[in-house]
Amino acid sequence: MFNVSKVWHANNESTAEIIINQGGTDSGKTYGIVQLLFWLAITTPAPKIDPVITVVGESIPNLKKGAYRAAEGIYASTPQLSRYVHQWNKTDRIFYFKNGWIMEFISCENEQSAKNGKRQYLFVNEANGISYPIFWQLAKRTRKKTFIDYNPSAPFWAHEKLIGTSAESNDFGKSVELIISDHRHNPFLTEAEHRQTESIKDKELWRVYARGLTGNLQGIIFPNWKKIPDADFPNEDGMFAGLDFGYTNDPTAGVVCVRVANTIFVKEICYTCALTPNNLYSLFSAAGFNESTPIYCEHDGDMIRQLRMAGLMATAARKGAGSINAGISKINEYTICYTESSKNIDMERKKYMWMIDPDTGKPVNTPKAGDDHLMDAIRYAIYTNFYRQE
Repeated sequence: MFNVSKVWHANNESTAEIIINQGGTDSGKTYGIVQLLFWLAITTPAPKIDPVITVVGESIPNLKKGAYRAAEGIYASTPQLSRYVHQWNKTDRIFYFKNGWIMEFISCENEQSAKNGKRQYLFVNEANGISYPIFWQLAKRTRKKTFIDYNPSAPFWAHEKLIGTSAESNDFGKSVELIISDHRHNPFLTEAEHRQTESIKDKELWRVYARGLTGNLQGIIFPNWKKIPDADFPNEDGMFAGLDFGYTNDPTAGVVCVRVANTIFVKEICYTCALTPNNLYSLFSAAGFNESTPIYCEHDGDMIRQLRMAGLMATAARKGAGSINAGISKINEYTICYTESSKNIDMERKKYMWMIDPDTGKPVNTPKAGDDHLMDAIRYAIYTNFYRQE
């Protein structure tokens, strides 16, 4: 029925419960997975409970350019499918199969909306545009297999939470397989299309889009920070700090900074939920802070007051309209070095990215929200400290 690629075969033959498709441009991963979902729907009996195949995108416009467009093309080019499909609701983007299967194409605005419904199969298209809490809710409600795909422009939760894990060590208790593909695995491209991808001049772009390897591209807000040994953190006067308060679910994130010429050295001092003012006093006083060493904090008057009563020079960071982008610009005036032990700074830096305009595919000047607690703390520290000196 279908002309299929190596990507289709790799996904069909996988025995893993979570199948990760990391691929370059034109590798055929999205098309092959949607083909496989059609194949599963027409060749396997529909279960009595939750006979659902769910395809999820970051937004409906993204779906219409990606997985749903692939489904439209597959259905249009495969007349035999009409024998098995009872109804195609184009308004709601749902295929109803005669044997009872339902294939739906949806987006989830938040974690709460991801809790709706259960399914047998899940496909998360362009998964790096979807938050981990949303994926967690979707995957937890999937009985058989979960497929994800993405272009690896930068590391994200798939690299941290899934790749290299076992059923015993990940959050799902499920087996995981990574399939890496690129344009060479797609037999339906023309020679000209293969040459176009292979001839990408930029080395980082070539790694990502011609070979499907994890990269570090323009969407990352701070791509050029340097990691240094802890022993290279300077022991000098002029320390200052940034502090982003966390409460029940989010971590309280704190950093210590030192400026030497045009370089600012940064190290993580805390990244823990529900730290009390006494906890913070112990951490900062052990790092050499006192009533004359500035700590620039998120705007929580009660926490700032208690830190001051404990003997620390806590003050509200400069915030307000335009302060996020102004703070990012101020940080970019310096060379930033962070210590090797600052694991969460390293994690957040790789995930701190500009939002992408769905129409142009290019970054816009708005950072994505999410794992940005230490990024906020660093911005509070540098922007406020050096704004006050201007």
